[in-house]
Amino acid sequence: MKRNTILIVEDMETNRMILAEIFKDEYDILEAENGKEGLALLKENYSSIAAVLLDVIMPVMDGFEVLEQLSREDLISKIPIIMITGETSVEYERRGYEYGVVEYIHKPYHAPVVKQMVKNNIDLYAYKTRLESMVKMQTAELEEQNELLKQQAEKLNSVNDAMIDAMSNIVEFRNMESGLHVKRIRVFTKALAEDIMIRFPEYGLTPHKVDVISKAAAMHDIGKITVPDHILLKPGRLTPEEFEVIKQHTSRGAEMIASFVHLDDEEYFNYCYDICRHHHERFDGRGYPDGLSGDEIDIAAQMVSLADVFDALVAKRVYKEPFEKETAFQMIVNGECGKFSPKLLDAFAGVKEKFFQLATDYSEA
Repeated sequence: MKRNTILIVEDMETNRMILAEIFKDEYDILEAENGKEGLALLKENYSSIAAVLLDVIMPVMDGFEVLEQLSREDLISKIPIIMITGETSVEYERRGYEYGVVEYIHKPYHAPVVKQMVKNNIDLYAYKTRLESMVKMQTAELEEQNELLKQQAEKLNSVNDAMIDAMSNIVEFRNMESGLHVKRIRVFTKALAEDIMIRFPEYGLTPHKVDVISKAAAMHDIGKITVPDHILLKPGRLTPEEFEVIKQHTSRGAEMIASFVHLDDEEYFNYCYDICRHHHERFDGRGYPDGLSGDEIDIAAQMVSLADVFDALVAKRVYKEPFEKETAFQMIVNGECGKFSPKLLDAFAGVKEKFFQLATDYSEA
């Protein structure tokens, strides 16, 4: 509905007649002789009112009481309120402007000035309303577009997850393993990450990051696709030359992720890449391929590294029988499998029983 009505709230009939005469040719006019009556008319005709001319001093309910009520109901910001008064008090004007009054008209009225003043404010509010409506529409469109993009990203990530699982399972198949290794690495990593998130907040882990890291952990050995079968499946001790080939699975895997795996989620990609390349680094710098040490190794890669070592110990391999879980735990804590961060070992001790239970739940036996 078009806003084409001016509401005049003024206790003196003569003043109402003068104001009505000024605007009658361009607007419909509503009149009220006190604030209470004016409020009732405003609420009844809200959608058609273009402006309110409000007197300050009136019986029953004065202008400031009306402003207080309008302020509580958040109506002042939607319709221009113009005060009409014979007072010249600076305090009166200050109070009105604090409520959101847009103008003061002082008696006696000069018709051309009053008419233009009111028109300017009506036009300004109409422009403001159109602008707000446009912004609201554009915001809704953007939200709809973002939702579509989110759905597309979720679908793409789902495809990526399936592709990563498939690639990881190929590695496990070539390794003559059941495929549960990948699942165990994920759940071991998640258990460690959840403990570290609480125990060591300095690493900045969040439930979201824990979830992303545990998913990315599946990529840790993807580079083994490039290792020849006679080395990958060798039941005995590797020669130094063969071990150098095995070590290359970290950098080769990272190259594969960078070149072939399409991941629009940058955070997910970064964790996949880092875990793949650095899950054989050691805290004392004696790992590979980059010889990183200490917290140069991202906490995600550190967690996957420990999870991978524990799983290698407790699972049957072509070259060994499984160790007992407690034996495997002590070997890691005692540094027999390379140096790990003291903080990581602290968290490992905290989730020891959970690791043991997960190893049983996802056992290949």
